[in-house]
Amino acid sequence: MDWNYYDTFITVAPDCPAERGIVPPDKKMGKTKPGIEYELLSEYPYMYTQEQMLFEVHARHKGIPAEELEEKKAEFYAKPTACFRASMLAKKYGWGIHFDEAGRMAIVPMESPDYRRFVEGQAAGVKLLAAMRNSRK
Repeated sequence: MDWNYYDTFITVAPDCPAERGIVPPDKKMGKTKPGIEYELLSEYPYMYTQEQMLFEVHARHKGIPAEELEEKKAEFYAKPTACFRASMLAKKYGWGIHFDEAGRMAIVPMESPDYRRFVEGQAAGVKLLAAMRNSRK
């Protein structure tokens, strides 16, 4: 099973409230899933595939100990999970998500020239997908 996108750019949701890419705030209890996604993707662009990122975020958010990672990974991949079109980075916080030819991902702020380049079709061979809407309107 391959959960990755290749040569794809996920644009912000049509009803995204942000006007620019913003850092997701933490909660009192610690980092949120979008906060962890942002942290990893801003520190390590084009390092993770979607499949790797989904599990890494899950493991960090749940605080899974290193010795349990392999067991929990098998459980995690046995169930379907939402892709990055449902990520709050693209739905709420104003980040586009680019997947290169190897499926590795990076975030792109919606106000940037790179974001416009992708959206305007100037990146040859890159398929555009919109993030999922926040409401059903």
